[in-house]
Amino acid sequence: MAKYIFVTGGVTSSLGKGIIAASLAKLLQARGLSVTIQKLDPYINVDPGTLNPYEHGECYVTEDGAETDLDLGHYERFLNSYTSQANNVTTGKIYQTVINKERAGDFLGKTVQVIPHITDEIKRRMLLLGKGGKFDIVITEIGGTVGDIESLPFVEAVRQLQWELPEDRVMVIHLTLVPYLKAAKELKTKPTQHSVKLLSENGVHPDVLVCRTEEPLGNDIRRKIALFCNVKQEAVIEAMDASTIYEVPMLMLREKLDLICLKKLNITEYSEPKLDRWKEYLDKLKYPKSKVTIGLIGKYIELQDAYKSILESFIHAGAMNEVKVEVINVHSEFITNDNVQEKLEGLDGLLVAPGFGHRGIDGKIIAVQYARENGLPFFGICLGMQMAVIEYGRHILGLKDAHSTEMDANTTNPVINMMEEQKKIKMMGGTMRLGAYPCEITAGTLAHKIYNTTTISERHRHRYEFNNDYLEQYKANGMVMSGVNPDTGLVEIIELPNHPFFIGVQYHPELKSTVEAPAPLFVSFIGAAKEYNDKKDSLKSSAALQDSLI
Repeated sequence: MAKYIFVTGGVTSSLGKGIIAASLAKLLQARGLSVTIQKLDPYINVDPGTLNPYEHGECYVTEDGAETDLDLGHYERFLNSYTSQANNVTTGKIYQTVINKERAGDFLGKTVQVIPHITDEIKRRMLLLGKGGKFDIVITEIGGTVGDIESLPFVEAVRQLQWELPEDRVMVIHLTLVPYLKAAKELKTKPTQHSVKLLSENGVHPDVLVCRTEEPLGNDIRRKIALFCNVKQEAVIEAMDASTIYEVPMLMLREKLDLICLKKLNITEYSEPKLDRWKEYLDKLKYPKSKVTIGLIGKYIELQDAYKSILESFIHAGAMNEVKVEVINVHSEFITNDNVQEKLEGLDGLLVAPGFGHRGIDGKIIAVQYARENGLPFFGICLGMQMAVIEYGRHILGLKDAHSTEMDANTTNPVINMMEEQKKIKMMGGTMRLGAYPCEITAGTLAHKIYNTTTISERHRHRYEFNNDYLEQYKANGMVMSGVNPDTGLVEIIELPNHPFFIGVQYHPELKSTVEAPAPLFVSFIGAAKEYNDKKDSLKSSAALQDSLI
């Protein structure tokens, strides 16, 4: 039967519960166990699909079309395995399910209360992934911070499971902060003590404390934390700040977090951790041979989490190419025809990011034009692809008002239009074209060279598409539609063959990029940027040599 590990957090948010959960899962997986991770989010939204990226970062989309928390991206990137709708649960989903049951009469007239009805539904969701024998261990990350009002039902559900399940089937890891006060030149354990006390007052006793810290935890500090928090000293785990999140599994391996969990859960059959590929990846990541500079053109650049999967995909692709990818954020709202060269000069590649709404659209179109006319490697994702289509329509096809009906409903040349099945939809949440869909790639194209196959499957999140009424017009003017959905005819990939690297995709390749399987499009894009950079350096060297001869 599956065993359950719950990860809670205290003192402050953003300590990295998701990374700790993913790192532990990676270590257990490397020891031969089947592991999955789920995220329970306390907010009342049914899912993050309608949340502004400034509120909660990017909305991550799973293979089966669930709009989920961005931590699920970390889970997939670390484990190299898919998550699903069952891996992300919000308070909104819990209450929606309970209220629907009440309306259907399932509770037979009982008064519906937080305990037991809400907590029972939370427990059902917590145990759901463990049924069926697919996983040995299910790790559940509880969002928010202990003490938050909205987290209380989830903490109470954990308390009940600690009481209901055998001791060797459930354990709790509490992530906390041990701050270093520079003025006093010492680590302070009081925040951790208070956090554990608060958790204990709610009836949940942690088995392991993972302590985020900027300075090493000495034995005295560990002993003090163990004594006042009522855990074994070996269960006080040091989590030092790391240079990259992908180093955290190795840090947790050194701290023996996985072995402590295996012992508590009474799991005796496991192997030595097989982490050779992970270590090889880390070596390439930490010791690159060169550097490329990529411009990320977006409208949410103030919050890095808004483009989390894209940034992580750059890291994966950089390691594959043995280069360090330096990302320069460029706010599309502030790009104009007058300053575009100043803002984009010196880049080795340009990625125009996804997004919604009209703000910053003109800047994205100007950036695309600059990349196309100057031979700068270009990669457009979702809205980025649509901007490339609009730019090409305006400046090559002569369609001066070419636009998307998302931004201009009255354009006479809607080269990007709302999908037919989307036109009847009124509700916003969870109604976009979501999840994995097939794509047929034309042989001999850049896309075919990148994927090395003619059939792929990628994940989507959009309402608008290329308008096929303009298909022949674009083809006649040099744009290649190299990828098409075989069932609907929807254009999935566009490219320009007379350009060093110019490709746009309707889907989101960043959502399937992992450490062990980097997204092919990102790998090729960074490879093209590296080649572009090498040529620049070669031209500079030639120019310098000529100057010296003169």
